[in-house]
This record gives sequence, C-alpha cells and structure tokens, in this order.
Amino acid sequence: MEETPLTALPLEAQVIEAIQTCYDPEIPVNIYELGLIYDLKVSPEGEVEIKMTLTTPHCPVAGSLPGEVQERVKAVPGVKDVKLELVWDPPWDMSKMSESAKLALGLL
Repeated sequence: MEETPLTALPLEAQVIEAIQTCYDPEIPVNIYELGLIYDLKVSPEGEVEIKMTLTTPHCPVAGSLPGEVQERVKAVPGVKDVKLELVWDPPWDMSKMSESAKLALGLL
C-alpha cells in the first residue's frame, strides 16, 4: 500500500500528526493518545487553538511540553498561528486515554 504524503492530508489531520510526535517522557505513548489534548480547533485560515493538560500539575515537563507542542504545530505547512492554553479542569485521568494507549500500556 502506498503511503499518503503528510501534506496531502487536511490541515487538521496534519496538526494531529504533529501533536502525535510529542511524548510525555515518562510514558511511552504520545500525548494525543494519552488524552492530554482536550480541544483542538483548526480554522481554514490556518489558525490553531489547542487546549491541553498534563497528567499532573507537578509533571516534570510542565515547563517544556506545551512549548514543544506549540512549536511542532507551528512547523506544519499552512499553520499561521498557534494559541495553546494549558488547563487543569477537568483533571486528567486514565479514562481520557484512547483504547490503543491503554493497550500499549497493558491496561486492557
């Protein structure tokens, strides 16, 4: 099967692909599958708004992970601006993880 080039995907799908390259260093699952992205809006003009959380407010990467997400999304061709808001409500818990993340962590 031939692989589709990333740029052939709709902009929102490309943004999700970029987010999926970001990992919490203590958990071997990307932050999208972990359920750390609470809201994602991508306008046709390339404006991206992200609401994300961390597994805990005391997460060791609290100072760096949101900036990493923002930079990776900004690097997606067609993205003009990224507004990222770090939120704590509702608090993250394991129910927010995808089925594949739960499987990868041996929780299923």
